[in-house]
Amino acid sequence: MSTRRRLLAGSALVAVLLAAGPAAAKIEIQWWFALSGPLGEKTAKLAADFNASQNEYEVKAVYKGSYAETMTGAIAAFRAKQHPHIVQVFEVGTATMMAAKGAVYPVYQLMADAGEPFDPKSYLPAVVGYYTTAKGEMLSFPFNSSTPVMYYNKNAFEKAGLDPAKPPATWPEVEAAAKKLQAAGYPCGFTTQWPSWIQVENWSAWHDQPLGTLENGFGGLGTELVINKTKLVDHIAALGEWQKSKIFDYGGRRGDADPKFFNQQCPIFFASSAAYAAVKANAKDFAWGIGKLPYWPHIEGAPQNSIIGGASLWVLRGHKPEEYKGVAKFFSYLSSPEVQARWHQETGYLPITPAAYELTKKSGFYEKNPGTETSILQMTNEPPTANSKGLRFGSFVQIRDIIEEELEAVFQGKKGAQEALDSAAKRGNELLRQFEKANS
Repeated sequence: MSTRRRLLAGSALVAVLLAAGPAAAKIEIQWWFALSGPLGEKTAKLAADFNASQNEYEVKAVYKGSYAETMTGAIAAFRAKQHPHIVQVFEVGTATMMAAKGAVYPVYQLMADAGEPFDPKSYLPAVVGYYTTAKGEMLSFPFNSSTPVMYYNKNAFEKAGLDPAKPPATWPEVEAAAKKLQAAGYPCGFTTQWPSWIQVENWSAWHDQPLGTLENGFGGLGTELVINKTKLVDHIAALGEWQKSKIFDYGGRRGDADPKFFNQQCPIFFASSAAYAAVKANAKDFAWGIGKLPYWPHIEGAPQNSIIGGASLWVLRGHKPEEYKGVAKFFSYLSSPEVQARWHQETGYLPITPAAYELTKKSGFYEKNPGTETSILQMTNEPPTANSKGLRFGSFVQIRDIIEEELEAVFQGKKGAQEALDSAAKRGNELLRQFEKANS
């Protein structure tokens, strides 16, 4: 090629590059989350799928440890002005986040400012009620909402002469089934994840019993725990008694009891609906089913409705307006029926919109996977009452630890149920008064 032709070709290439301009960098959005294992992988995939769906924003999903570690880390980062745009906070951190008014960018305001379509009525009331004000303003975005259910080993039921298609519906039936399972050679009858969340908080909602005054804290900061003055005392006493003969076998806090079910020690297992992915992955040597939480038939009002666990996404102030537009776009993406339906079906978390629920129904998922609709049927069993719409206690992360510490004293035979719950209420109320003083 001649020098002249090379120069012309080079000039043409430069002209094309100049016309094209530099590739626009995506606006980065930081999202701190607290889910690990298979659920963490699915969370990261949500961000990756959103990033692939458009070319303007990039959500960077960063695992930051447990729920408590993620929340406290985000608060510390906010003070240092190194905070993310979005942080995943578990439901018991709601009151703490609500109190941090200067730090939080309410979701209803964010969506309006960004011009994104947003109607709180298009979300499941049982879910969004936890995260809205008395005026119906949504403060955080409901993300991974779960509720406890009963998993049970169908093979063990057959071996013990129990009907594998009919899990026990009441606590007396659970006791009778557990004794038959032990007679068939199983070391224990049942175990539970998250003792406070399932056996105290959800048990109380399911039996329409209050945990505290002022509508479990929804009515204001002056709430007081009353867990030592309700039918809950009898239930904890029963658990303590059953622990002695391993009808019930305590496995620890959080998900520490999981192996007892996976290894077929305890054929009945009370756990989060979001344990679905873990049960599916680990309970491979036996057939299993899903049933509703049992209730005590002598307690008037039971069964009522269960309440949610899991977490929501809180937006923190201090970033650029164009970045918040990306956050709003991401929330709209997460709300879409297709994304929500897939998330619900793969994880066991509740779909946050009726549209996602209906899409899942139409797909035949519930028929192909019996029991997977249980969580929604349980949440919507009855319209929520003042005792069953959720909890909003300040410092509840620490209060839950206190409750579980006192429950452990019962299960170890060191305290009776009344003494333990008296102590839990007294210690918890001291923290509530400190929270009230700090946020009045």
